[in-house]
Amino acid sequence: MTIPQLPAVARDVLGLIARIGLGVVLLAHGWQKLFDWTMAGTQAGFEKMGAPVPALSAWIAAIVEFGGGLLILIGAFQAIVGIVVALLMSGAWAIAHTGNGLFVANGGPELVIVIGAGALFLAAFGSGRFSVDAVLASRRARRTATAAEA
Repeated sequence: MTIPQLPAVARDVLGLIARIGLGVVLLAHGWQKLFDWTMAGTQAGFEKMGAPVPALSAWIAAIVEFGGGLLILIGAFQAIVGIVVALLMSGAWAIAHTGNGLFVANGGPELVIVIGAGALFLAAFGSGRFSVDAVLASRRARRTATAAEA
């Protein structure tokens, strides 16, 4: 049985929109840690939550969220970025959101679950036609074809 699918261009456009949404949310959270709360404030928050090595944990979270958000926005290195972001969200769930129910309003993990799931989806299926990854793959394919002709 064949499962119906949207046309390729529709999948690429919808993937781009979803990637932008996920990237913006991650970028905003990284920005918040780096510039709004400052790293001193972020570290204090991580200490209060009981994060291991709070200074290092705060920097890792801020860099992965900010840098990962940027990379997701442009569609670069999605297989690696998606896994790293999902691992970070798993840690956030375990450290900060366990035992608070599901909903974010009560401190639950719904946001980190959605971000982690979206990141894993990108890692598994890629960033689509409208991405840096697609441009790089196209250039590699052209170089390989040119080398094969020579």
